[in-house]
Amino acid sequence: MIDVAVVLITSVLVLMVGYTMAISSKDLIRLLISLEMMFGAVFLALIPLFSIKSLISESFMLAVITVFTSSSELLILIGAIVKLDRIKKDISVDSISVGGDTL
Repeated sequence: MIDVAVVLITSVLVLMVGYTMAISSKDLIRLLISLEMMFGAVFLALIPLFSIKSLISESFMLAVITVFTSSSELLILIGAIVKLDRIKKDISVDSISVGGDTL
């Protein structure tokens, strides 16, 4: 049996790796992967909630909301990457300015 603390510590470690990757990423694909790692850490943190019998229904609803949020975020980012690649022929983070006015 895996201890709850091990699951939560692993979740925090995965979240920190994803956060570090997001800060240091140079292209949008790495940024997308790091954001997905952070969402994976959130999913991992939800697992211990399912072991508490009185919180199972709330945990399930939280997991469903998180899945839909993650899926929506992924679709929007993929759409933005495809559009940026069609316009700039480059997905480097350096070519993006704040606000996106100089595309």
